[in-house]
Amino acid sequence: MDRAAVAKTVDQVWDESVLPSLSRLVEIPAVSPAFDAGWAESGHLDAAVEHVRRWVTARGIEGAQVEVVRLPGRTPVLLVDVPATAGAADGTVLLYGHLDKQPPVGGWSEGLGPWTPVVRDDRLFGRGAADDGYAGYAAATAVEAVRANGGEHARCVVLLETGEESGSPDLPAYLEHLSDRLGDVSLVVCLDSGAGDYERMWLTTSLRGMVQLEVTVRVLESGLHSGTASGIVPSSFRVLRQLLDRLEDSATGEVLVPELNVEIPENRVAETRAAIEAAPGMVRDSVPWPEGMRPVVEDEVELALNGTWRPTLSVIGAAGLPGPGDAGNVLRPYTTALLSFRLPPTADPHAALRAVQEQLTTDVPYGAQVTFGHTEAGLGWNAPELAPWLSTALDQASDEVFGAEWRTMGLGGSIPFMGLLHETYPDAQFVVTGALGPDSNAHVPDESLHLPFAAKITSAIAYVLHAHATR
Repeated sequence: MDRAAVAKTVDQVWDESVLPSLSRLVEIPAVSPAFDAGWAESGHLDAAVEHVRRWVTARGIEGAQVEVVRLPGRTPVLLVDVPATAGAADGTVLLYGHLDKQPPVGGWSEGLGPWTPVVRDDRLFGRGAADDGYAGYAAATAVEAVRANGGEHARCVVLLETGEESGSPDLPAYLEHLSDRLGDVSLVVCLDSGAGDYERMWLTTSLRGMVQLEVTVRVLESGLHSGTASGIVPSSFRVLRQLLDRLEDSATGEVLVPELNVEIPENRVAETRAAIEAAPGMVRDSVPWPEGMRPVVEDEVELALNGTWRPTLSVIGAAGLPGPGDAGNVLRPYTTALLSFRLPPTADPHAALRAVQEQLTTDVPYGAQVTFGHTEAGLGWNAPELAPWLSTALDQASDEVFGAEWRTMGLGGSIPFMGLLHETYPDAQFVVTGALGPDSNAHVPDESLHLPFAAKITSAIAYVLHAHATR
């Protein structure tokens, strides 16, 4: 493969074809099903899938089959199946991304908006540009670049789902449905991850798992005047606070339940140190600190490990608490909290959920009633060791495309699909990377894609595809 020509091909396709089409994709309000109960009726997810389907089809990749797969009652999946080149090694490459988006939210800067694509300072602004609308374009363009410059690639299947921002609830059913068609997956490429800076390629080596559960503490059937009942009936908020103290040390944030903790592997600690040395401030500066606010700890390596390999608890929602303007002197009958745990990559999320539920329901203070609503558990992921051919390909891409050594990082978020794929294809190699670098603002206002970096990631994937086919 003429590696020097790969970047030229990629840059040309990005400028002439990807950017215009991706900009139009931004305009489609394809909000994920968890945030749009009427997604089937609105048709926005279908519109996003159809838009990318037309683009891939128009690229005319020889032999490619482009298909929208639909299971009854489930969000659609776009599947692009590209046959191997003549001299390629056996195996299937699965390239993953998603087309659903986070809600728009308010607070976008002047001149910007969630469904208004704007190119400014080498960035494409708009919801879904970086998370993760660009992924399908990058995957298809990498395949094109390999073919256009004398390279080889194994069979490539691009799978773009439309439920990732909702926790990928439909993806296991699709994996089972497509298992025979996917065959022997020997390489997984995921483009839905992050970057510590825009100077080098970043490989994600771990993703945290997650547990969510809604817990309600009830002390009365209905509220009572606080002048009559307080001091006699315990506060539901106080009972909940006591129960939460079983789960988390409120002074340090340490999660106390053993099932949610693991021993951090030494190689991941070493990789974290190397990442911080390469990009100092990548963790600390990723947060827009209010004046006077400081992080949990000062050591940036420990901050990184806190956010990638240690469990955390966030209370992300509550009910039973009226707004201050509506609050009377009432001892409220109940308090509900939605608890979100981020788990170490190798923790068992189902065992963690059971352990948390046991802590919350055993010997409850004052005999208060504890009930659970919504619960969810998602796998984490810890990458397998890199094969020599893959390390060499990453070295070449780093030298020739980025001009800087590649680095690894853990990601504090969750992509349950990666854990599921690792279980399904235990012998596969994984390249989990992406363009969600500094100030990309996924999930919040002013989301943007760093266009030159996205093109470089595309070129790097072309290197990986060729190396995999000629290994």
